[in-house]
Formats: sequence, structure tokens, C-alpha cells
Amino acid sequence: MARLAVWRGGAEVTLETVDLPVPGPGETLVEIDLATVCGSDHHTVSGRRPGACPSVLGHEGVGRIVGTGRRVVWGVTVSCGSCDRCLRGLTAKCRSVRKLGHETYQPAWPLSGTYATHLLLPAGTAVVPVPDTMADEVAAPAGCATATVMAALERAGSLRGKRVLVVGAGMLGLTAMAAAADAGAAEIVASDVEPSRLELAVGFGATSTLRAGQAPAPVDVALDFSGAASAVEAAFGALDIGGSLVLVGSVSPGRAISVDPESIVRGWRTVSGVHNYEPRHLEQAVAFLAASERPWAELVEEPVGLEQVGDVLRSELGRPRASVRPRSDPS
Repeated sequence: MARLAVWRGGAEVTLETVDLPVPGPGETLVEIDLATVCGSDHHTVSGRRPGACPSVLGHEGVGRIVGTGRRVVWGVTVSCGSCDRCLRGLTAKCRSVRKLGHETYQPAWPLSGTYATHLLLPAGTAVVPVPDTMADEVAAPAGCATATVMAALERAGSLRGKRVLVVGAGMLGLTAMAAAADAGAAEIVASDVEPSRLELAVGFGATSTLRAGQAPAPVDVALDFSGAASAVEAAFGALDIGGSLVLVGSVSPGRAISVDPESIVRGWRTVSGVHNYEPRHLEQAVAFLAASERPWAELVEEPVGLEQVGDVLRSELGRPRASVRPRSDPS
């Protein structure tokens, strides 16, 4: 049997039990060792972000394939592999895309999120092995935060010798700072509203910090993980000639931003967006974490059991990631 936490709207989370399925062709059944709590789940529960309900939330995690014991992480999206977007290499925007932790709880696929003892990965899900030496707390965010950052940095292009502004010093922003440092960025400026997050940023590659609202010096690349319209406008305003702004955090409804198109044209500036990622970015994420010596595990709170999922989803974040260890509950 599998146990799972089902979000039923508002503050209500119920514990359910279902039979373990027999995986079909191309499917993979995983026993979850640790799930980390992405900020998007907090936004869904608080009403800031629309989401399927009832549902089994959670999409970041690490576990072992049932039957082989192979330790793996997995992608967020499930693609068909045959539509025009998939054939163009945009599987993350597949015309029939399904997303782990974002689907309606139903008998056809009850084990669809990571706040459960088991997860059934449909055919079309990217699955990447991780070393046994990598701590669960380090591996789990690879499937969302780390892989998304890999996609954003690919979009930004080479960072070697560049001045980089990272807006938002949460899990994604801190990961971007460390990756930018590894990529040879000359300067990495961290911006956030929380002083405690800016203190963390220095240990993850930032060469200087700014409180939100302070005007940054000109930069070559700006990466926004905050999604705040005012922050996006400030990041665009900081771009030097030939600069590039990559938007990642704008995934909830918000006001339109003000951008002068003449500034884009005369300044050879670029604005682009990244949502989800491709399988190669998940592979890059695991490789990046395996090679990194940053204290990633310190960014993750001590795990709770499934019975505390509702409390975690409603609580304010201390460290960038809360975590759930499903098997810590009594059976």
C-alpha cells in the first residue's frame, strides 16, 4: 500500500491509502526517500497561484525505483514526445503536458505528487540517476529548482566575464548565483527584500548584495526569480548595452510591466522567459550538484512526516526549502 497527503483546498489536507500499482509500459514506480517543498506549492495553497484541487502536491524529490533500488530524480513534466512542440525540442510546453504535483487527484493516477510514500512516473517523464553519495537534501531540489536554473542560464548565454544581477535569493536565486560563479561571471549582485537571504547569498557566490528597491549598477545579464513587477522593471533598467534579462519567477498573475521598446532596439537588449525545462537540464542539474561544494543541505529544513504536510504548506518558510520524509510516519 501507498500513503499520500491529498490537498483538498484551503487548509485541508487528508491522508489517504491506495494500492501500489503495477507499472505499465514505460512507467516507473518510485519509493520516495525525501520530497522538498517548492515555493509554488505554498502559493497554490495560499491562493496566489491557481491549481488543481483535490491534488497530491509536491514535485521535487529523490527516491529509489521499486524493484531495482536505483536512486533517481525525475522531471516535473510528462510529455507526449510526438506533438509539434515536442518535435521542436520544447517538451516542457507539450500540447498535452501533464505535471507531477499539479494534476487532479483521481483513480487513474493517484500517485501523481511527491507528498506520498510512492510516485508513479508515467511514460515520457525524464528520469536521471543520482549518486548514492549525494545527500537526499541536496538531490531532491534537482528536479525543479536546480534544473530550472540550468535552463535559465542556458537562455542567458555565456556568463564568463559578465556582470550578473540575480533578483530573488530563494532556492533558485542561490542556485543561480553558485552556477554563475562556476561559469566564470566577473560580478554577481544579489537582490532580495529579506536581509537574511542576502546573508546566505554571499556564501553561494554573490560578490555584492542589494536590498530590493536599491538601484543596481549596470549589468550584462539579469535573472529574475522574484516575479515582482517592480523588480522586473528595475532589472530591465539595469541592463547595459547588449544586456539580457531572463524572467523565471513570473508564474502567477500580476500587473503588466512598463518597458520602452526603443530602449530594447537602441540598446540591443533582450528579454526572454523560461518555464519548466528540458531533460538535458535535469541531467545538468545532477552533474552540477555532484560537483559543487556549496552547503546545499543547509538550505533544507529538517524533514517532517506526511501527517505534517498541511502544517508545512501553510507555514512561513525559514530556510529556502522545507522537506517531507514520507516513510517517517508510522505505517
